[in-house]
Amino acid sequence: MFVDHVKIYVKGGDGGDGMVAFRREKFVPNGGPAGGDGGHGGNVVFQVEEGLRTLMDFRYKRHFKADRGEHGMSKGMHGRRADDLIVKVPPGTVVMNEETGVVIADLVEHGQQAIIAKAGRGGRGNSRFATPANPAPELSEKGEPGQELNVILELKVLADVGLVGFPSVGKSTLLSVVSAAKPKIGAYHFTTIVPNLGMVETDDHRSFAMADLPGLIEGAHEGVGLGHQFLRHIERTRVIVHVIDMSGMEGRDPYEDYLTINDELKQYNLRLTERPQIIVANKMDMPDAEENLEIFREKVGEDAKIFPVSAVSRQGLKPVLFEIADLLEVTPEFPLFDDLDEESDATVLYKHQSEADSIEISRDPDGTFILGGYAIERIFKMTDFSREDGVRRFARQLRGMGVDEALRERGAQNGDIVRLLEFEFEFVD
Repeated sequence: MFVDHVKIYVKGGDGGDGMVAFRREKFVPNGGPAGGDGGHGGNVVFQVEEGLRTLMDFRYKRHFKADRGEHGMSKGMHGRRADDLIVKVPPGTVVMNEETGVVIADLVEHGQQAIIAKAGRGGRGNSRFATPANPAPELSEKGEPGQELNVILELKVLADVGLVGFPSVGKSTLLSVVSAAKPKIGAYHFTTIVPNLGMVETDDHRSFAMADLPGLIEGAHEGVGLGHQFLRHIERTRVIVHVIDMSGMEGRDPYEDYLTINDELKQYNLRLTERPQIIVANKMDMPDAEENLEIFREKVGEDAKIFPVSAVSRQGLKPVLFEIADLLEVTPEFPLFDDLDEESDATVLYKHQSEADSIEISRDPDGTFILGGYAIERIFKMTDFSREDGVRRFARQLRGMGVDEALRERGAQNGDIVRLLEFEFEFVD
């Protein structure tokens, strides 16, 4: 089975908790702070493995969680950082955030890596919070939670040349006679239900990868037939070879087929029309093919590059392969995504952006004010509420972020209940 689209859950490792500990010092009545920091958690990192060809493994394992960092220890000892979780993916894998639709990474080269879920940092121990006014603080941080998200993995075949056309026009046969690929071939529609990839070498020793892609039908850009299962695989190709059954044996008009397929490509992604396209008029050994070809030439015009062939008898194939090789030499690659960070490291195509520090305030029917927002929730999760120093610090942080003022503007009064995740407290004006 060929798997080219799957949803999985990933979570970076939580940071280890900082520790509250003390060591005896002559001039500090309660002893000096000695709690170490927690270690950072592990990132979830996707890495390209060229030996993989499908996303099948992700059908059986859909949750990937990196380890958390080690907790801080006494005597100022910091916790150990957790190792990153390396997840192997096939070349051609595109990773998207399911919630936002943003592309996180486009992974194409062997060994290429991208951080998909970022680890949480370790919490600070009490040795970090000592001041002249408070030389022995009973204050530490919990580890920061690791990033968690659902992602969509899509596999887009890495081919220089894509064979397109209606079902049963001879794409699989063509690939089988010009390469060592052995696609399944049958005298019925949709014999090919997965992309087949083959390496082609011309007589002058130029080579390229050619993909026989599942047949299109009208409405494919909307998911009809094999729909997007076909179209996503043509996005990486640099040259399109449009195979047409010139015999018209199935009662279809070759020119109408040509217009329909090109319209599907245009409707799916306008950038597909930027790729050079050559037309392979197949099944020229069949009755009526020559007559149909003359009519077809008149309709498409002189600018179209048409190569009459018979894939079964291997007639006319050499000029086609030479033309493809010539086009590949002058045709640039077409990037799938223009908004990936080109200045970042070559092995990491996506930089995690800082979450907005916006304050979200809503109100329940019972009058309770509900606080939310990434920064506020992060502070909450890193606060140790079992210690009074931690609670006081949390209150100071909220005031510093402008939460008190924002609540007043929403009508909060002395004694009103405010809820943040599972924590409730009274608003004090």
